[in-house]
Amino acid sequence: MMIERTLGRRGLRVSAIGLGCMGMSEFYGPSQMDDGESVRVIHRYLDLGGNFLDTADMYGVGLNEALVGRAIADRRDKVVLATKFGNVRGPKGEFLGVRGDAAYVRECCEASLTRLGVDVIDLYYQHRVDPGVPIEETVGAMAGLVKEGKVRHLGMSEAAPDTLRRAAAIHPIAALQTEYSLWSRDPEDEILRTVRELGIGFVAYSPLGRGFLTGRFRKPEDLPAGDYRRNSPRFQGENFQRNLDLVASVEELARSRRCTPGQLALAWVLAQGLDVVPIPGTKQMRYLEENLKALDVHLSQGDLSRIDGVLPAGSTSGDRYPAQSMPAVNR
Repeated sequence: MMIERTLGRRGLRVSAIGLGCMGMSEFYGPSQMDDGESVRVIHRYLDLGGNFLDTADMYGVGLNEALVGRAIADRRDKVVLATKFGNVRGPKGEFLGVRGDAAYVRECCEASLTRLGVDVIDLYYQHRVDPGVPIEETVGAMAGLVKEGKVRHLGMSEAAPDTLRRAAAIHPIAALQTEYSLWSRDPEDEILRTVRELGIGFVAYSPLGRGFLTGRFRKPEDLPAGDYRRNSPRFQGENFQRNLDLVASVEELARSRRCTPGQLALAWVLAQGLDVVPIPGTKQMRYLEENLKALDVHLSQGDLSRIDGVLPAGSTSGDRYPAQSMPAVNR
C-alpha cells in the first residue's frame, strides 16, 4: 500500500500523492486526450496503491467526471473521490463566472453524482469562492449534503484565511486545495498557518508548476496547440526564459539526488508537512509511475536549505494566472 496522510480532523485518509484528472479531458490541447489511455492510467494508479482522485464539474464541462466515473465503476471501494463545484461553464464551454448560492450547490452535487455514477462524494470542494454570496450560505448548503449522506467531507479551493475561518465555523473543513510548488509558494505567507490552526489538511494542486518544473519545456512552442498554458504569464515572453533558468537549478539538484526534476519538486512539496498532499496531474503512464517514485526521495534539512537558496519564495517570474483570473484566487 502507498503511504497515506490524513486530511482534516475527521480522519479522511488519502494517498500521500493523489492523481489530478483535469488534463485528461481539457486544457492541454485536444490532440493530447485519449480516454482509453486515461482510464488505464487511473487503473494503474489504483493498482499501485493510490486512492485519491481529483476532478471537477468544470473539467471538460462534465466530461472529466464522466470519465472518472467510468474508470472507477468496478472499483469504487478503492477510491477517495474528490470533485468540485462553483466555476460556471456554458454549453459551449464558455466561462460564466462563479456561483455559490445554496440552490446551485445542490444542483451541482446532484449532477456530479449522476455523471460520476456514485451515491456519495468523499470530498466535495467549493472550487472558487463566490464574492456575492456569504460563505456561510455556501458551506451551510454543503453541510446539508453531508447530513443527507451525499457528501462525506467538505473542502475549499483558493479560499483566503478569513474565508476559511468563517467556513470552518459552519462545518468542519477537511481540506483546502490551493496551488503550491517550488514556483508557487504564496501559501507559506499565511494560508498554511491558518489551515494548521483550524485543523484543515492542505492539497497542493499543480505541484509540478503545470509541468514546467519537470524540464520538459524548453521553449513556448513545446506546448501543444490549444494548450491553455500558452496564455499563462509564466510561460510567456521573458518570463519563460527566467523561469527556465530556475528549472536549471532544479535539474542540478535532482542530479545530485539521482532523481528526476519532477520527483525532486514533488518530494519538496511532500516535505512541507504530513498534512500536505500533492495531486500532480498526468494522462501518461510513464509520468504517473515517475511521479509516484517521488515517495522514495527523502530530502534532508540540508537538501531543503539548498533548494531554498536557489529557489527562494518569490523567485518565479509572472503571475500564476492571466490577469482576468487572478481576482478569483485567495478570495
